[in-house]
Amino acid sequence: MTSEASQPPQPESDPDSGLGLRRFILPAIFVAALFTTLWLRDVPNTSSSDAVSKTHAWSLSGDALGTTWSAKGLGGTPNTVELRQALERVLDGVDASMSTWRKDSELSRLNRSGATPVSVSEELLSVLTAAERVSIATNGAFDVTVGPLVAAWGFGANKTDVPPDAGALTRLRARVGYELLSIDAAKSTVTRAREDVSIDLSAIAKGYAVDRMGEVLQAAGLKHWMVEVGGEVLVSGLNAESQPWKLGIEEPTADGRSVALAVELTDGALATSGDYRQFRLVDGKMVSHTIDPRTGAPVSHGPASVSVIADDCMAADAWATALMVLGPEGLPLATDLGLGVLILERQTDKSVKQYMNAAFRARLLDK
Repeated sequence: MTSEASQPPQPESDPDSGLGLRRFILPAIFVAALFTTLWLRDVPNTSSSDAVSKTHAWSLSGDALGTTWSAKGLGGTPNTVELRQALERVLDGVDASMSTWRKDSELSRLNRSGATPVSVSEELLSVLTAAERVSIATNGAFDVTVGPLVAAWGFGANKTDVPPDAGALTRLRARVGYELLSIDAAKSTVTRAREDVSIDLSAIAKGYAVDRMGEVLQAAGLKHWMVEVGGEVLVSGLNAESQPWKLGIEEPTADGRSVALAVELTDGALATSGDYRQFRLVDGKMVSHTIDPRTGAPVSHGPASVSVIADDCMAADAWATALMVLGPEGLPLATDLGLGVLILERQTDKSVKQYMNAAFRARLLDK
């Protein structure tokens, strides 16, 4: 199964439409589409001694957060109706809290508030705090306020082929920066330094939703499962072959669907961010939709995609985005943090160069 983020859905005239959940993904944060292919081989169960029984295989899927979701597993006897309801409650809760499309979401209300402390839910506070940690670690390469710059370069809801001039960039950069957000964990408040600071959590909220869905599956007593939202993946235990889950990563080509390589995971998360289907040509040159919040301009070093393996999906999600900005120079930092990283970087001859640390290489299916 391959996930590919398409253009964001336009707001529906009917706010109660069943498409309401699909209003989450605004192409604001410098994350592109997600190109993780879930390679789940299923072979006949030929041994009664297999560690994982296939007798109670189950699978669920649906639409949420502007993309699709799925969960599948083996063993146990879950009530799939109740399990679906519990998973959808998680997704509905994330949408109600963090959607930028919904005017009634908690995040939208925060973005409309004045430059004064605003009380936020535990859920929103935890995601904003996690985002701040990544922003600090990367000196601002990851920034949940970067949306206005992304839109100015023609990658927002209103498309344009005209790049912003120097004056426009100066004005926009004044309202972009993670330092413009003040988070008081003790009081559960968030303060924006300026009323025109806009927060978008598209580069981290899906990973958070996946982690919460994993908690639902654990609470149901399930041990062997995989859950994903838009290609952000979290796994536990073993697959139908009593082997680690096999997760494939797409070849970074504009029209390709082949798997570049695959990794094995038993417990952990994988997220992939890329820009090879999200770019524009300006004066014959490719302009990436990956915007560096520190400069206000598209990145020029050319990562086609970044894949990150982490213990939790929220971290994998955020760091895949951050490393799209940092490029190979960010590999030592990610390695120090215990992350497995694969960077596929396009070359001038149209070939793709791989940068891979030992933690990622150790997970390769064919080492």
